Amino acid sequence: MSQNAYIKLGPASEKQVITIEEVKDLLMYYRSITSKTGDQLSWGYSEAAFPYTIEEKKEADHKWFYLKGIDPQKNKYILIGVGEEKQPESEELMNYIQISLTDISTHGDKGKANEFCKFLASKLKGELHLFNGRVMYYYPKK
Repeated sequence: MSQNAYIKLGPASEKQVITIEEVKDLLMYYRSITSKTGDQLSWGYSEAAFPYTIEEKKEADHKWFYLKGIDPQKNKYILIGVGEEKQPESEELMNYIQISLTDISTHGDKGKANEFCKFLASKLKGELHLFNGRVMYYYPKK
């Protein structure tokens, strides 16, 4: 059974609308800052921090992509997509990022997906709905 986490972008978020390319750019930024950490430690930390390649299929239509694990023993797949939903109370559209684990995803994938979720939510100041149902708020409180 697949599991999903969501980063919802509300009015207090850094952005209210996000594209799949912007999500890829944020993951590339994550990769670059972790590789700099590795350089400072004289250790190949970037491979441990981001052990994936970014793959996109033609049928994705710029709505989703997947991260494919470099070492199939440790990591398999994480799916990442963007979408929008109507808010029941206001009928306004709210954009979100969805992170999904497949049936063959490993525990390593879930750990990395949680890291990526927290990183993206903190950068975008969004509302993070974790795989376990808990919610973390990264937007500024009024």
